[in-house]
Amino acid sequence: MNVNEIIKTKRDMKELSKEQIDYFISEYSKGNIPDYQASSLLMAIYLNGMKEREILDLTLAMAHSGDFLDLSEIKGIKVDKHSTGGIGDKVTMVVMPLVASCGVPVAKMSGRGLGYTQGTIDKLNAIPGFKTDLSMEQFINNVKSIGIALMSQTENIALADKKLYALRDVTGTVESIPLIASSVMSKKLASGADKILLEVTCGSGAFMDSPMRAQMLAETMVKIGNMAGKETVAVLTNMNQPLGRFCGNALEAKEAIDILSGKGEKDVNMVCGVLGAHMLKLAGVGNDIVENMKLIQSKIDNREGLQKFKEMIGYQGGSIGVIDNPDSLMTAKFQIPINSVEDGFVESIEAKNIGQAVVNLGGGRLKKDDPVDLAVGIEVLKKIGDEVKQGEPIMIIHANDENKAYSQITFLRESYTFTKEKVEKPKEILGVIDGEN
Repeated sequence: MNVNEIIKTKRDMKELSKEQIDYFISEYSKGNIPDYQASSLLMAIYLNGMKEREILDLTLAMAHSGDFLDLSEIKGIKVDKHSTGGIGDKVTMVVMPLVASCGVPVAKMSGRGLGYTQGTIDKLNAIPGFKTDLSMEQFINNVKSIGIALMSQTENIALADKKLYALRDVTGTVESIPLIASSVMSKKLASGADKILLEVTCGSGAFMDSPMRAQMLAETMVKIGNMAGKETVAVLTNMNQPLGRFCGNALEAKEAIDILSGKGEKDVNMVCGVLGAHMLKLAGVGNDIVENMKLIQSKIDNREGLQKFKEMIGYQGGSIGVIDNPDSLMTAKFQIPINSVEDGFVESIEAKNIGQAVVNLGGGRLKKDDPVDLAVGIEVLKKIGDEVKQGEPIMIIHANDENKAYSQITFLRESYTFTKEKVEKPKEILGVIDGEN
């Protein structure tokens, strides 16, 4: 098969056959197709799009380019959850133990942070001794024993996606919905779950800042999952401001414990409740989302979700003492408040800037192998709709380098806009998309 002809086919706005897609993914994974030809095809896809059938074929080809996990030893319906990412997104650490405490097996692989969003694995690594690099045998045995395990993604899942993602990052083709959808779903399909829940974030702190594009991405991924035989549901969530109160790895790990202890902020409680409720529905626990949300809340109230989190920490070598004393988690040397320079109501927040400030403080990565300061971050005291007085703190910088902290003050203060008029609090949930929508 001729790679040049495959490029020309998509360049001329024609559909690629399954054979052409399979050939391209297989040969590119083996290193037999140079990056310059792969880049040409990616750009043609970016400009001309793909039909649903093409996206499914691309997703399946990438999924089968590496290991395919077998979770059949684990009894029950396994539901995977994926978020497209955001600022202060500690949802996985909260939802997974809550769902597991309802009797649904949770076998979850998560990633490390890259860019302005922090990854779940980095947040969990802030817990002393917690081991995320489990063998597959340990991973499955832990789920069989206590109903939950959470580990870092193996290097061999969807190998073609890793190569293509790196290429997209340097060729201006990241924002293509067919390429994003196939990237996400290839990893989900290869991860062995029976059903898939997607959280698609939308707003200034999300990859998709446009509601229309966020919905298009969600609809595309749901169709791919269902066409591949995996019931898939997407929940659209608001990321026009950080979720919860804290942004940064150890700070978010502590906040997750607080949420499971019944001390969570309203917005993060709502998102966790809705996502958990949909996971329970996918797992066959209950068809009524409102009743499922009540069940999730009951697991917070009776501390069963917190106990399940504690069990997982212990089974994976972590210090379970942090559950009873979350303040024992690592803290930064300096806490520097940022005060408002005016009266008014918070009208908007450029959430992405807050995530970038965490990176600038050392709490995130620009390159895969960058070291991360797990203790640093931003505490958000005022959010959209809150009233603020001049001189009142709107944020607190948690830093280990005082100079870095002071260098972020103007950048962070300018992330806020104020108005004299009252502002309505934003909705956390923007919509739900399933196979019937």
